[in-house]
Amino acid sequence: MASELKQTLTKRYGALQLWEIVVIALFAAFILILALSVWLSFRKKSRKSNFTQLPVTQTPHLPEEIKDISVDHVLSNNNGTSHQTLDERFSERDIENGDGNYSGSLEKKTAVGSHLSPATTPSAAAHSPLSGLPEGSHIGWGHWFTLRDLQLATNHFSKENIIGDGGYGVVYHGTLANKTPVAVKKLLNNPGQADKDFRVEVEAIGHVRHKNLVRLLGYCVEGTHRMLVYEYVKNGNLEQWLHGDMNHQRHLTWEARIKVLVGTAKALAYLHEAIEPKVVHRDIKSGNILMDENFDAKLSDFGLAKLLGADSSYVSTRVMGTFGYVAPEYANSGLLNEKSDVYSFGVVLLEAITGRYPVDYERPKEEVHMVEWLKLMVQQKQFEEVVDKEIEIKPSKSELKRALLTALRCVDPDADKRPTMSQVARMLESDEYPVMSREERRRRRSQNTELPRESTEANQDEIVTEAKT
Repeated sequence: MASELKQTLTKRYGALQLWEIVVIALFAAFILILALSVWLSFRKKSRKSNFTQLPVTQTPHLPEEIKDISVDHVLSNNNGTSHQTLDERFSERDIENGDGNYSGSLEKKTAVGSHLSPATTPSAAAHSPLSGLPEGSHIGWGHWFTLRDLQLATNHFSKENIIGDGGYGVVYHGTLANKTPVAVKKLLNNPGQADKDFRVEVEAIGHVRHKNLVRLLGYCVEGTHRMLVYEYVKNGNLEQWLHGDMNHQRHLTWEARIKVLVGTAKALAYLHEAIEPKVVHRDIKSGNILMDENFDAKLSDFGLAKLLGADSSYVSTRVMGTFGYVAPEYANSGLLNEKSDVYSFGVVLLEAITGRYPVDYERPKEEVHMVEWLKLMVQQKQFEEVVDKEIEIKPSKSELKRALLTALRCVDPDADKRPTMSQVARMLESDEYPVMSREERRRRRSQNTELPRESTEANQDEIVTEAKT
Protein backbone atom coordinates (compact mmCIF):
# COMPACT_ATOMS: atom_id res chain seq x y z
CA MET A 1 0.00 0.00 0.00
CA ALA A 2 2.87 2.33 0.83
CA SER A 3 4.41 1.56 -2.51
CA GLU A 4 1.12 2.40 -4.25
CA LEU A 5 0.88 5.79 -2.43
CA LYS A 6 4.48 6.50 -3.32
CA GLN A 7 3.84 5.60 -6.91
CA THR A 8 0.77 7.85 -7.02
CA LEU A 9 2.59 10.85 -5.48
CA THR A 10 5.53 10.50 -7.82
CA LYS A 11 3.33 10.29 -10.87
CA ARG A 12 4.21 13.13 -13.22
CA TYR A 13 1.80 15.73 -14.52
CA GLY A 14 3.75 17.70 -17.03
CA ALA A 15 7.03 18.87 -15.53
CA LEU A 16 5.90 18.36 -11.89
CA GLN A 17 5.21 15.34 -9.78
CA LEU A 18 1.85 15.10 -7.95
CA TRP A 19 3.32 15.70 -4.47
CA GLU A 20 4.99 18.89 -5.73
CA ILE A 21 1.67 20.14 -7.07
CA VAL A 22 -0.03 19.38 -3.70
CA VAL A 23 2.65 21.29 -1.75
CA ILE A 24 2.40 24.29 -4.09
CA ALA A 25 -1.43 24.31 -3.79
CA LEU A 26 -1.30 24.15 0.01
CA PHE A 27 1.27 26.97 0.14
CA ALA A 28 -0.84 29.12 -2.19
CA ALA A 29 -3.94 28.48 -0.07
CA PHE A 30 -2.01 29.46 3.07
CA ILE A 31 -0.83 32.74 1.47
CA LEU A 32 -4.36 33.53 0.29
CA ILE A 33 -5.86 32.93 3.73
CA LEU A 34 -3.15 35.06 5.37
CA ALA A 35 -3.71 37.92 2.92
CA LEU A 36 -7.47 37.76 3.41
CA SER A 37 -7.05 37.82 7.18
CA VAL A 38 -4.80 40.89 7.03
CA TRP A 39 -7.22 42.68 4.69
CA LEU A 40 -10.22 41.98 6.94
CA SER A 41 -8.30 43.20 9.99
CA PHE A 42 -7.26 46.41 8.22
CA ARG A 43 -10.82 47.01 6.97
CA LYS A 44 -12.19 46.59 10.47
CA LYS A 45 -9.75 49.15 11.87
CA SER A 46 -10.51 51.64 9.10
CA ARG A 47 -14.18 51.36 9.83
CA LYS A 48 -13.55 52.21 13.46
CA SER A 49 -11.63 55.33 12.47
CA ASN A 50 -14.21 56.38 9.86
CA PHE A 51 -16.74 58.73 11.44
CA THR A 52 -19.32 58.01 8.76
CA GLN A 53 -19.78 54.51 10.18
CA LEU A 54 -20.44 55.77 13.70
CA PRO A 55 -23.93 56.38 15.07
CA VAL A 56 -24.73 60.08 15.48
CA THR A 57 -24.59 59.76 19.26
CA GLN A 58 -21.16 58.11 19.40
CA THR A 59 -18.23 60.19 20.62
CA PRO A 60 -15.31 60.44 18.17
CA HIS A 61 -11.66 60.80 19.02
CA LEU A 62 -10.69 64.44 18.72
CA PRO A 63 -7.32 65.56 17.35
CA GLU A 64 -5.02 67.50 19.61
CA GLU A 65 -5.40 70.62 17.47
CA ILE A 66 -8.75 71.34 19.16
CA LYS A 67 -7.61 73.09 22.28
CA ASP A 68 -9.69 74.75 24.95
CA ILE A 69 -9.14 78.44 25.51
CA SER A 70 -9.49 79.68 29.07
CA VAL A 71 -11.53 82.85 29.38
CA ASP A 72 -11.06 84.89 32.51
CA HIS A 73 -11.96 88.35 33.63
CA VAL A 74 -9.28 91.02 33.48
CA LEU A 75 -9.01 92.32 37.01
CA SER A 76 -6.07 94.72 36.81
CA ASN A 77 -3.90 96.49 34.27
CA ASN A 78 -0.15 96.56 33.92
CA ASN A 79 0.32 100.06 35.27
CA GLY A 80 -1.22 99.42 38.63
CA THR A 81 -3.90 102.05 38.06
CA SER A 82 -7.52 101.44 38.78
CA HIS A 83 -9.12 99.16 36.20
CA GLN A 84 -12.78 98.90 35.33
CA THR A 85 -14.50 95.64 36.02
CA LEU A 86 -16.30 93.76 33.31
CA ASP A 87 -19.69 94.95 34.57
CA GLU A 88 -18.52 98.57 34.39
CA ARG A 89 -17.33 98.19 30.80
CA PHE A 90 -20.32 96.38 29.38
CA SER A 91 -23.92 96.30 30.38
CA GLU A 92 -25.28 92.86 31.20
CA ARG A 93 -27.39 92.79 28.06
CA ASP A 94 -24.20 92.82 25.97
CA ILE A 95 -22.92 89.52 27.40
CA GLU A 96 -25.07 86.53 26.60
CA ASN A 97 -23.98 84.38 29.51
CA GLY A 98 -24.96 86.13 32.71
CA ASP A 99 -23.20 83.93 35.26
CA GLY A 100 -19.84 85.61 34.72
CA ASN A 101 -18.18 82.47 33.39
CA TYR A 102 -17.37 82.59 29.70
CA SER A 103 -15.71 79.22 29.35
CA GLY A 104 -17.00 75.69 29.56
CA SER A 105 -19.08 73.14 27.77
CA LEU A 106 -22.13 74.06 25.78
CA GLU A 107 -23.91 71.01 27.10
CA LYS A 108 -23.80 72.64 30.53
CA LYS A 109 -25.01 75.95 29.12
CA THR A 110 -27.70 75.07 26.63
CA ALA A 111 -29.53 78.26 27.56
CA VAL A 112 -26.88 80.31 25.78
CA GLY A 113 -28.39 81.47 22.52
CA SER A 114 -27.68 84.08 19.92
CA HIS A 115 -30.31 86.47 21.23
CA LEU A 116 -30.90 85.33 24.82
CA SER A 117 -30.44 87.70 27.71
CA PRO A 118 -28.59 86.75 30.94
CA ALA A 119 -31.94 86.45 32.66
CA THR A 120 -33.03 83.64 30.34
CA THR A 121 -35.57 81.38 31.97
CA PRO A 122 -35.45 77.59 31.61
CA SER A 123 -38.40 77.67 29.23
CA ALA A 124 -36.52 80.04 26.93
CA ALA A 125 -33.63 77.61 26.74
CA ALA A 126 -35.68 75.45 24.40
CA HIS A 127 -34.97 77.99 21.68
CA SER A 128 -31.27 77.18 21.67
CA PRO A 129 -30.10 76.38 18.12
CA LEU A 130 -28.71 73.08 19.43
CA SER A 131 -31.87 71.92 21.16
CA GLY A 132 -33.27 68.70 19.78
CA LEU A 133 -29.89 67.45 18.56
CA PRO A 134 -28.36 64.27 20.08
CA GLU A 135 -26.82 65.02 23.49
CA GLY A 136 -24.03 62.48 22.95
CA SER A 137 -22.55 64.60 20.18
CA HIS A 138 -21.73 67.49 22.50
CA ILE A 139 -17.98 67.50 23.02
CA GLY A 140 -16.13 70.07 25.11
CA TRP A 141 -17.19 73.57 24.09
CA GLY A 142 -19.37 72.78 21.11
CA HIS A 143 -21.34 70.31 19.05
CA TRP A 144 -19.74 67.64 16.89
CA PHE A 145 -21.45 67.21 13.52
CA THR A 146 -20.83 64.27 11.22
CA LEU A 147 -20.11 64.80 7.55
CA ARG A 148 -23.46 63.16 6.86
CA ASP A 149 -25.22 65.72 9.10
CA LEU A 150 -23.78 68.62 7.14
CA GLN A 151 -24.33 66.99 3.76
CA LEU A 152 -28.02 66.71 4.56
CA ALA A 153 -28.12 70.23 5.98
CA THR A 154 -26.61 71.82 2.86
CA ASN A 155 -28.25 69.62 0.20
CA HIS A 156 -24.90 67.86 -0.33
CA PHE A 157 -23.04 71.20 -0.48
CA SER A 158 -25.10 72.37 -3.42
CA LYS A 159 -23.92 75.39 -5.41
CA GLU A 160 -27.32 76.96 -4.78
CA ASN A 161 -26.52 76.98 -1.05
CA ILE A 162 -23.26 78.95 -1.39
CA ILE A 163 -23.47 82.29 0.43
CA GLY A 164 -19.79 83.23 0.46
CA ASP A 165 -16.32 82.14 -0.60
CA GLY A 166 -12.72 83.25 -0.41
CA GLY A 167 -9.16 82.08 0.13
CA TYR A 168 -10.23 80.19 3.27
CA GLY A 169 -12.92 78.05 1.61
CA VAL A 170 -16.66 78.19 0.93
CA VAL A 171 -19.61 79.09 3.18
CA TYR A 172 -22.92 77.30 2.67
CA HIS A 173 -26.36 78.01 4.04
CA GLY A 174 -27.84 74.95 5.68
CA THR A 175 -30.71 73.72 7.86
CA LEU A 176 -30.08 71.28 10.70
CA ALA A 177 -32.30 68.33 11.56
CA ASN A 178 -34.03 70.48 14.20
CA LYS A 179 -34.82 73.13 11.52
CA THR A 180 -32.18 75.57 12.79
CA PRO A 181 -30.62 77.62 9.96
CA VAL A 182 -26.81 77.60 10.01
CA ALA A 183 -23.81 78.79 8.01
CA VAL A 184 -21.31 76.01 7.29
CA LYS A 185 -17.76 77.11 6.53
CA LYS A 186 -16.01 74.35 4.57
CA LEU A 187 -12.27 74.98 4.71
CA LEU A 188 -10.17 74.26 1.65
CA ASN A 189 -8.40 70.90 1.72
CA ASN A 190 -4.93 72.42 1.49
CA PRO A 191 -2.47 70.11 3.30
CA GLY A 192 -1.79 71.62 6.72
CA GLN A 193 -3.53 74.94 5.98
CA ALA A 194 -7.05 73.66 6.64
CA ASP A 195 -5.97 72.31 10.05
CA LYS A 196 -4.26 75.62 10.84
CA ASP A 197 -7.29 77.73 9.87
CA PHE A 198 -9.56 75.35 11.76
CA ARG A 199 -7.44 75.54 14.91
CA VAL A 200 -7.24 79.37 14.76
CA GLU A 201 -10.99 79.85 14.69
CA VAL A 202 -11.66 77.22 17.34
CA GLU A 203 -9.10 78.72 19.70
CA ALA A 204 -10.27 82.28 19.03
CA ILE A 205 -14.02 81.99 19.60
CA GLY A 206 -14.71 78.40 20.64
CA HIS A 207 -15.64 79.51 24.15
CA VAL A 208 -16.47 83.21 23.98
CA ARG A 209 -20.07 84.40 24.04
CA HIS A 210 -21.22 87.94 23.25
CA LYS A 211 -24.37 89.21 21.58
CA ASN A 212 -22.29 91.02 18.94
CA LEU A 213 -20.10 88.02 18.02
CA VAL A 214 -21.37 85.48 15.52
CA ARG A 215 -21.83 82.27 17.48
CA LEU A 216 -19.76 79.20 16.64
CA LEU A 217 -22.13 76.27 17.19
CA GLY A 218 -19.85 73.35 16.38
CA TYR A 219 -17.57 71.66 13.92
CA CYS A 220 -16.89 68.60 11.79
CA VAL A 221 -13.55 66.75 11.70
CA GLU A 222 -13.81 63.81 9.34
CA GLY A 223 -11.04 62.49 7.09
CA THR A 224 -9.61 65.51 5.27
CA HIS A 225 -12.75 67.56 5.91
CA ARG A 226 -12.57 70.51 8.32
CA MET A 227 -15.81 72.44 8.75
CA LEU A 228 -17.13 75.04 11.18
CA VAL A 229 -20.82 75.56 11.86
CA TYR A 230 -22.00 79.07 12.76
CA GLU A 231 -25.35 80.62 13.53
CA TYR A 232 -26.93 81.95 10.35
CA VAL A 233 -27.25 85.74 10.20
CA LYS A 234 -29.60 86.47 7.33
CA ASN A 235 -29.54 90.27 6.96
CA GLY A 236 -26.29 90.56 5.02
CA ASN A 237 -23.15 92.43 6.05
CA LEU A 238 -22.27 96.10 6.36
CA GLU A 239 -20.37 96.15 3.05
CA GLN A 240 -23.43 94.85 1.19
CA TRP A 241 -25.62 97.50 2.77
CA LEU A 242 -23.18 100.31 1.99
CA HIS A 243 -22.00 99.29 -1.48
CA GLY A 244 -23.51 96.08 -2.77
CA ASP A 245 -26.30 93.54 -2.81
CA MET A 246 -28.46 94.98 -0.03
CA ASN A 247 -28.52 98.70 -0.84
CA HIS A 248 -31.14 98.17 -3.54
CA GLN A 249 -33.68 97.42 -0.78
CA ARG A 250 -33.16 100.63 1.14
CA HIS A 251 -30.21 102.62 2.37
CA LEU A 252 -29.03 102.42 5.95
CA THR A 253 -30.07 105.35 8.09
CA TRP A 254 -27.51 107.20 10.18
CA GLU A 255 -28.98 105.68 13.35
CA ALA A 256 -28.69 102.14 11.94
CA ARG A 257 -25.07 102.70 10.95
CA ILE A 258 -24.12 103.96 14.40
CA LYS A 259 -26.00 101.07 16.03
CA VAL A 260 -24.04 98.55 13.98
CA LEU A 261 -20.73 100.26 14.77
CA VAL A 262 -21.45 100.54 18.50
CA GLY A 263 -22.20 96.82 18.59
CA THR A 264 -18.98 96.06 16.71
CA ALA A 265 -17.00 98.28 19.09
CA LYS A 266 -18.44 96.42 22.10
CA ALA A 267 -17.59 93.06 20.56
CA LEU A 268 -13.99 94.15 20.00
CA ALA A 269 -13.79 95.64 23.50
CA TYR A 270 -14.87 92.27 24.86
CA LEU A 271 -12.24 90.41 22.82
CA HIS A 272 -9.48 92.89 23.72
CA GLU A 273 -10.21 93.69 27.36
CA ALA A 274 -12.58 91.20 28.99
CA ILE A 275 -11.02 87.80 28.25
CA GLU A 276 -7.60 86.23 28.65
CA PRO A 277 -5.79 85.67 26.39
CA LYS A 278 -7.11 88.61 24.41
CA VAL A 279 -8.13 88.02 20.80
CA VAL A 280 -6.85 90.29 18.01
CA HIS A 281 -9.18 89.85 15.05
CA ARG A 282 -6.71 91.08 12.39
CA ASP A 283 -9.29 91.42 9.61
CA ILE A 284 -11.80 94.05 10.72
CA LYS A 285 -13.66 95.28 7.64
CA SER A 286 -17.22 96.06 6.62
CA GLY A 287 -17.58 92.66 4.92
CA ASN A 288 -16.95 90.85 8.23
CA ILE A 289 -19.65 92.73 10.16
CA LEU A 290 -22.89 90.79 9.78
CA MET A 291 -26.28 92.17 10.81
CA ASP A 292 -29.42 90.50 12.09
CA GLU A 293 -32.95 91.63 11.33
CA ASN A 294 -32.74 94.24 14.13
CA PHE A 295 -29.48 95.64 12.71
CA ASP A 296 -27.49 94.35 15.66
CA ALA A 297 -23.89 93.75 14.61
CA LYS A 298 -22.41 90.24 14.54
CA LEU A 299 -18.63 90.28 14.11
CA SER A 300 -17.50 87.24 12.07
CA ASP A 301 -14.59 85.48 10.32
CA PHE A 302 -11.83 84.80 12.82
CA GLY A 303 -9.62 82.91 10.38
CA LEU A 304 -6.75 85.40 10.80
CA ALA A 305 -7.19 85.98 14.54
CA LYS A 306 -4.24 85.92 16.94
CA LEU A 307 -4.21 85.30 20.69
CA LEU A 308 -2.24 87.73 22.82
CA GLY A 309 -1.38 86.80 26.40
CA ALA A 310 -1.20 89.20 29.32
CA ASP A 311 2.61 89.06 29.29
CA SER A 312 2.85 90.12 25.62
CA SER A 313 2.41 93.66 24.30
CA TYR A 314 2.48 92.50 20.68
CA VAL A 315 3.02 89.47 18.49
CA SER A 316 5.26 89.33 15.43
CA THR A 317 3.47 87.75 12.49
CA ARG A 318 3.17 87.75 8.74
CA VAL A 319 1.20 90.77 7.55
CA MET A 320 -2.33 89.68 6.69
CA GLY A 321 -5.62 91.50 6.29
CA THR A 322 -7.50 93.50 3.69
CA PHE A 323 -5.88 96.36 1.78
CA GLY A 324 -7.12 99.71 2.99
CA TYR A 325 -7.98 98.48 6.49
CA VAL A 326 -4.54 97.39 7.72
CA ALA A 327 -2.86 99.61 10.32
CA PRO A 328 0.32 101.29 8.98
CA GLU A 329 2.61 100.16 11.81
CA TYR A 330 1.49 96.55 11.36
CA ALA A 331 1.94 96.73 7.58
CA ASN A 332 5.47 98.13 8.01
CA SER A 333 6.78 95.96 10.84
CA GLY A 334 4.54 92.89 11.20
CA LEU A 335 4.10 93.74 14.90
CA LEU A 336 0.49 93.17 15.84
CA ASN A 337 -1.61 94.08 18.87
CA GLU A 338 -5.15 95.21 19.60
CA LYS A 339 -4.43 98.78 18.43
CA SER A 340 -4.26 97.35 14.89
CA ASP A 341 -7.92 96.38 15.24
CA VAL A 342 -8.69 99.89 16.52
CA TYR A 343 -7.23 101.42 13.34
CA SER A 344 -9.23 99.04 11.14
CA PHE A 345 -12.39 99.89 13.05
CA GLY A 346 -11.71 103.59 12.48
CA VAL A 347 -11.55 102.93 8.74
CA VAL A 348 -14.89 101.07 8.89
CA LEU A 349 -16.42 103.97 10.84
CA LEU A 350 -15.27 106.45 8.18
CA GLU A 351 -16.57 104.07 5.49
CA ALA A 352 -20.01 104.11 7.15
CA ILE A 353 -19.98 107.91 7.43
CA THR A 354 -18.92 108.56 3.85
CA GLY A 355 -20.33 105.56 1.99
CA ARG A 356 -16.95 105.23 0.24
CA TYR A 357 -14.56 102.32 -0.10
CA PRO A 358 -11.27 102.73 1.84
CA VAL A 359 -9.42 102.65 -1.49
CA ASP A 360 -11.21 103.50 -4.74
CA TYR A 361 -9.09 103.98 -7.85
CA GLU A 362 -12.10 105.12 -9.86
CA ARG A 363 -12.18 108.40 -7.95
CA PRO A 364 -9.97 111.46 -8.61
CA LYS A 365 -6.36 111.11 -7.46
CA GLU A 366 -6.81 113.14 -4.28
CA GLU A 367 -9.85 111.05 -3.29
CA VAL A 368 -8.47 107.54 -3.92
CA HIS A 369 -7.49 106.94 -0.28
CA MET A 370 -10.55 107.67 1.84
CA VAL A 371 -8.72 108.37 5.12
CA GLU A 372 -6.36 110.94 3.62
CA TRP A 373 -9.16 112.59 1.63
CA LEU A 374 -11.34 112.86 4.72
CA LYS A 375 -8.54 114.40 6.77
CA LEU A 376 -8.09 117.01 4.06
CA MET A 377 -11.84 117.77 4.02
CA VAL A 378 -11.91 118.11 7.81
CA GLN A 379 -8.89 120.44 7.80
CA GLN A 380 -10.86 122.61 5.37
CA LYS A 381 -13.84 122.36 7.78
CA GLN A 382 -16.04 120.82 5.10
CA PHE A 383 -17.67 118.44 7.55
CA GLU A 384 -21.10 118.09 5.96
CA GLU A 385 -19.64 117.37 2.52
CA VAL A 386 -18.15 114.03 3.64
CA VAL A 387 -21.50 112.47 4.63
CA ASP A 388 -22.84 109.69 2.41
CA LYS A 389 -25.31 111.28 -0.01
CA GLU A 390 -27.52 108.17 0.22
CA ILE A 391 -28.46 109.05 3.81
CA GLU A 392 -31.85 110.73 3.51
CA ILE A 393 -32.02 112.23 6.99
CA LYS A 394 -28.61 113.72 7.70
CA PRO A 395 -27.08 113.57 11.18
CA SER A 396 -26.99 116.68 13.33
CA LYS A 397 -23.75 118.63 13.42
CA SER A 398 -22.97 117.35 16.91
CA GLU A 399 -23.61 113.71 15.91
CA LEU A 400 -21.44 114.04 12.82
CA LYS A 401 -18.58 115.74 14.63
CA ARG A 402 -18.64 113.17 17.43
CA ALA A 403 -18.42 110.33 14.91
CA LEU A 404 -15.67 112.06 12.91
CA LEU A 405 -13.60 112.80 15.99
CA THR A 406 -13.94 109.21 17.20
CA ALA A 407 -12.90 107.85 13.81
CA LEU A 408 -9.93 110.19 13.49
CA ARG A 409 -8.65 109.14 16.89
CA CYS A 410 -8.90 105.50 15.85
CA VAL A 411 -6.84 106.06 12.68
CA ASP A 412 -4.15 108.10 14.43
CA PRO A 413 -0.78 107.14 12.84
CA ASP A 414 0.64 106.79 16.35
CA ALA A 415 -0.79 103.53 17.70
CA ASP A 416 -0.17 104.57 21.31
CA LYS A 417 -2.52 107.54 20.91
CA ARG A 418 -5.44 105.47 19.70
CA PRO A 419 -8.21 104.82 22.24
CA THR A 420 -9.21 101.42 23.51
CA MET A 421 -12.33 99.87 22.01
CA SER A 422 -14.28 100.30 25.25
CA GLN A 423 -13.47 104.02 25.06
CA VAL A 424 -14.58 104.05 21.42
CA ALA A 425 -17.92 102.45 22.35
CA ARG A 426 -18.49 105.08 25.03
CA MET A 427 -17.54 107.88 22.61
CA LEU A 428 -20.09 106.73 20.04
CA GLU A 429 -22.85 106.32 22.64
CA SER A 430 -22.16 109.58 24.44
CA ASP A 431 -24.37 112.60 23.88
CA GLU A 432 -21.36 114.86 24.22
CA TYR A 433 -18.11 115.23 22.34
CA PRO A 434 -15.25 112.98 23.39
CA VAL A 435 -13.24 116.07 24.33
CA MET A 436 -9.53 115.70 24.98
CA SER A 437 -8.07 116.85 28.25
CA ARG A 438 -6.56 120.33 28.30
CA GLU A 439 -3.05 118.88 28.67
CA GLU A 440 -3.53 116.57 25.69
CA ARG A 441 -4.82 119.44 23.57
CA ARG A 442 -1.85 121.65 24.50
CA ARG A 443 0.58 118.85 23.74
CA ARG A 444 -0.88 118.22 20.32
CA ARG A 445 -0.96 121.92 19.48
CA SER A 446 2.68 122.29 20.47
CA GLN A 447 3.54 119.46 18.05
CA ASN A 448 1.75 121.17 15.19
CA THR A 449 2.36 124.93 15.16
CA GLU A 450 0.27 125.51 12.04
CA LEU A 451 -2.96 124.69 13.86
CA PRO A 452 -5.32 127.66 14.39
CA ARG A 453 -5.01 129.12 17.88
CA GLU A 454 -8.44 130.68 17.99
CA SER A 455 -11.77 129.05 17.32
CA THR A 456 -15.32 129.78 18.26
CA GLU A 457 -15.99 126.06 18.74
CA ALA A 458 -13.48 124.12 20.81
CA ASN A 459 -14.64 120.74 19.57
CA GLN A 460 -14.48 121.83 15.93
CA ASP A 461 -10.90 122.95 16.54
CA GLU A 462 -10.28 119.56 18.13
CA ILE A 463 -11.51 117.69 15.06
CA VAL A 464 -9.23 119.75 12.85
CA THR A 465 -6.39 119.00 15.25
CA GLU A 466 -7.03 115.26 14.94
CA ALA A 467 -7.08 115.53 11.14
CA LYS A 468 -3.66 117.18 11.12
CA THR A 469 -1.92 114.64 13.34
